[in-house]
Amino acid sequence: MVGNMAKLFCSEHYGSSLTRRYIKREDGCLACIPEQKESNCRSLCLLFTSVFLPQGYPESVSEDYLTYQIWDTLQAFASSITGTLATQAILRGVGVGDESATVTAATVTWIMKDGTGMLGRILFAWMKGSKLDCDAKKWRLFADILNDTAIFMEIVAPAFPGCFTLIVCAAGLFKCIVGVAGGATRAALTMHQARRNNMADVSAKDGSQVRQG
Repeated sequence: MVGNMAKLFCSEHYGSSLTRRYIKREDGCLACIPEQKESNCRSLCLLFTSVFLPQGYPESVSEDYLTYQIWDTLQAFASSITGTLATQAILRGVGVGDESATVTAATVTWIMKDGTGMLGRILFAWMKGSKLDCDAKKWRLFADILNDTAIFMEIVAPAFPGCFTLIVCAAGLFKCIVGVAGGATRAALTMHQARRNNMADVSAKDGSQVRQG
């Protein structure tokens, strides 16, 4: 317990972190008052906040940060589920589990799929790269719709064996375009959300939220 002669000199509070209080001792030096032990519930909340939210939240981010991240995490969770179904469909389409399928045919299909996507990524970045900053919301919505379209195409591709390679190549092209448009617009949104020169922290915590979702 601090003596009666000691008076509160200042307090320090940053976002969701604990408040530190300092007293001025009789010798003129500052001393930090130990915080009282937090409850288990409070400790878990602080741990969750420090792991998934930027340092200093909510003061360190924009007002629309939490709303956007909630919807973005839900969208990422839904995409991860449908993406798993799409991967299963593609593997079934290239012949996994089919004794009559050959390794060469599956390899060629996969190379064509990846090659088409890489070419499309380069062309899209060349043609639209300088325009992605103009309307980040529009391109972000475009990327999400195109991503859902690509996943749907991959899921239904095994139902059309004659056009399977064409469908998965088109889906791979769409996904690579999504990677360029989504990544570029995400950078613009991160710049908007970061309020204390903490773009790296906001971007890193966004990655944690997506993985958690």
